[in-house]
Amino acid sequence: MLTKRIVPCLDVKEGRVVKGVQFVNLRDAGDPVEMGIFYDEQGADELVFLDISASHEGRETMVDVVEEVAGTLAIPFTVGGGINTLEDMKRILRAGADKVSLNTAAVNRPELIREGADFFGSQCIVVAIDAKWDDELNSWRVYTHGGRNATDWEIIAWTKEIVKQGAGEILLTSMDEDGEKKGFAISLTKTVSEAVSIPVIASGGAGKKEDFYDVFTEGKADAALAASIFHYKETSVAEVKSYLKEKGLEIR
Repeated sequence: MLTKRIVPCLDVKEGRVVKGVQFVNLRDAGDPVEMGIFYDEQGADELVFLDISASHEGRETMVDVVEEVAGTLAIPFTVGGGINTLEDMKRILRAGADKVSLNTAAVNRPELIREGADFFGSQCIVVAIDAKWDDELNSWRVYTHGGRNATDWEIIAWTKEIVKQGAGEILLTSMDEDGEKKGFAISLTKTVSEAVSIPVIASGGAGKKEDFYDVFTEGKADAALAASIFHYKETSVAEVKSYLKEKGLEIR
């Protein structure tokens, strides 16, 4: 069994880390560089940096901030937000990222996933999915532009397309659970994890250390991402890891 990973996430807007609930009501959570150093020292397995308004505002990712954060890290670093072309990917990887995360651009043009995978290798390409339950679909619908725009994609159809195009990993965020701190979306995570052969990072809803155990055991996630409970020191990466080890999980 692959060891499970704990991944803090920095949602960055205008150079500051922010956190909201269901993608709205954002509040300031700190400086991305300081927080990157903090999580590296805490024993995080990876760090994800998402420039959350880049696609919506039609601009490129903040390369200078990415460079600053990358310069402090010894752990793998994934960067997303506003990455639309192979050139954008090159720029972000040159700035110090280990992986790029595609979301809106991948939905708009799925071949972009293939281009990135062919050029850099699948391990470099993470596809982020923002999904929300839809009664009409009787499944989860995929959203783009930071959760603002509904697409025609149903979750399983889209994840299978992602795998076909060569993605190395899926970052799966439940919009319904995001920031609610009531636990990860177990049903959604399990559905996607069982449908694909690549690792799935669960995101949205972490409220306590027990939630990580549930998403790994019941949700079949390979990694679990959290933001606010780590940012606001409600628990720590070290505490979560120690709890999971006690429960017998293989933790990195």
